[in-house]
Amino acid sequence: MSEHDVPQIDGPRHQPASGGPAKQLIVLLHGLGADGNDLIQLAPMLAQAFPDAAFVSPHAHQDCDVAPMGLQWFSFKGETDQVMIEGAEQAAPVVDAFLDRELASHGLTPDKLGLVGFSQGGMMALHCGLRRAQPVGCLIGLSTLLPGPQKLDAEIRSKPPVLLTHGDQDQIIPPHAMPQTEAALQAAGVPVESESRPGLGHGIDERCLDLATDFLRRHLPA
Repeated sequence: MSEHDVPQIDGPRHQPASGGPAKQLIVLLHGLGADGNDLIQLAPMLAQAFPDAAFVSPHAHQDCDVAPMGLQWFSFKGETDQVMIEGAEQAAPVVDAFLDRELASHGLTPDKLGLVGFSQGGMMALHCGLRRAQPVGCLIGLSTLLPGPQKLDAEIRSKPPVLLTHGDQDQIIPPHAMPQTEAALQAAGVPVESESRPGLGHGIDERCLDLATDFLRRHLPA
């Protein structure tokens, strides 16, 4: 995909609650079959802790091919490791170009960016965030996994801190994906924190949101 062929994405926004210019940027990447309207609902809650942050949840660039509605970052048909890594690689230029534009539009440096992803959006957050030349402030993966962990050592370019949460009753992405992802990140020298959520399925509960808020507070400069 050449630079001129990269689709430009956008989505719903939540401007800084303070009313002033953004001092941080929090990007929320939705899961398979959803769109940006899903995760932007987290913005008002997170904004209580980050009144100077701008929030945006871009819509993925492809129609979902395994559901009657919604969008996808890449096709999940086959659900093999190879499908996931190839899909993440193909979608990465779209996400990276969006992040570059957003940072530039707010006049912010990458260390002021918190990249949060749920499910397939979490795969994109981890894939892209670890391969950007300048480290972002932090990465948060909710109910997700790292595509192609065997490729990380050769391709990693930065090591921002990572938070992982996962429900122990997740029937979409198995709970054992979290310790596997955590191990791969640790082996690559990435600082990582994780928490398994008892009784939670494929979703985000209040504890996940509290953990994410605390993690962002510790790693995004005010």
